[in-house]
Amino acid sequence: MAHRLFFIISFIGVPLSVLGSIMHWNEIILFVIYCVTIVALAGIMGRATESLAIVAGPRIGGLLNATFGNAVELIIAIFALREGLVEVVLASLTGSVIGNLLLVGGLSFFVGGLKYKRQSFNVYDARHNSGLLIFAVVLAFVIPAIFADRMNNADTMTLSVGVSIILMVLYLAALYFKLVTHRGVYVTKGQEEIEEHETAEWGKWKAIFILAIATVAVGYVSENLVHTFSTVGEKFGWTELFIGIIVVAIVGNAAEHASAIVMAYKNRVGVAVEIAVGSSLQIAMFVAPVLVILSLFMDHRMPLIFSIPELVSMVTSVFLTIAIMNDGDTNWFEGLTLLGAYVIMGIGFYLL
Repeated sequence: MAHRLFFIISFIGVPLSVLGSIMHWNEIILFVIYCVTIVALAGIMGRATESLAIVAGPRIGGLLNATFGNAVELIIAIFALREGLVEVVLASLTGSVIGNLLLVGGLSFFVGGLKYKRQSFNVYDARHNSGLLIFAVVLAFVIPAIFADRMNNADTMTLSVGVSIILMVLYLAALYFKLVTHRGVYVTKGQEEIEEHETAEWGKWKAIFILAIATVAVGYVSENLVHTFSTVGEKFGWTELFIGIIVVAIVGNAAEHASAIVMAYKNRVGVAVEIAVGSSLQIAMFVAPVLVILSLFMDHRMPLIFSIPELVSMVTSVFLTIAIMNDGDTNWFEGLTLLGAYVIMGIGFYLL
């Protein structure tokens, strides 16, 4: 039912988005149309990547979900960066990290936990991801913010580019480690049995074709969405920080939200964890560095420097997630704990 609804909304929303932008409708109305359309398109992308995940296996499947889910955010961020909305882009990156770890992870554990008293996932993957999260968010984001206090703008940008290159190299090395040199080394039998009973809803090529069309449509709608931010901010009294951390992050990550929750409900919590944590790692180690380097070719450069509230939120999200996930076991209460942390941060950013 929900899948059919996503298709209906997309078929109506995309033409309305085109018509509204040509005829210059009220920007608040357009903002709502664009957001709803992107969420529907992201739902379709999530459905396609879910089919590919079953064909490809949980690790590659989780990577595909994270990549195409983050494609939406990357597209929005590039257009925002081109408009000079650097604070919105940095805030959306922050929102993605805390949103994926706390909101997506929390909802997955909570929904899955309501159906199953205990859900287990690969503890070796959890520990491997914990180390990467500490490196990518705690070390690579905090160090530039501290060092930048004693640097001029040029040196800050040089440091940001250097950190970005190291992050991307390590991210590619991590993928090579998980998908090539150590593929299958840490897989548990229980996970393999669950995966064998799953059948893909769509064939591989059908899923890829739909994914490509949906991504192009998201690109068009996202470009128009960015132009409504200033009007919406003034109308509702939202700061650029709140728009980036809550609005853009939730809209941009709708595909992961849907896919991870469905996977957890089907007792494939390993894929849900791979989506939530993998997406945060991809944002920190690939999307953010790519945006820093792309900004060198734009009018407005973006150093990898986050504000103190953004840094503290990301760092505490990482440590809370590690504390909950490192035993390879989860339940609905742990999901509720993550959701509670997200709500606290959301209230704080709203009031800033």
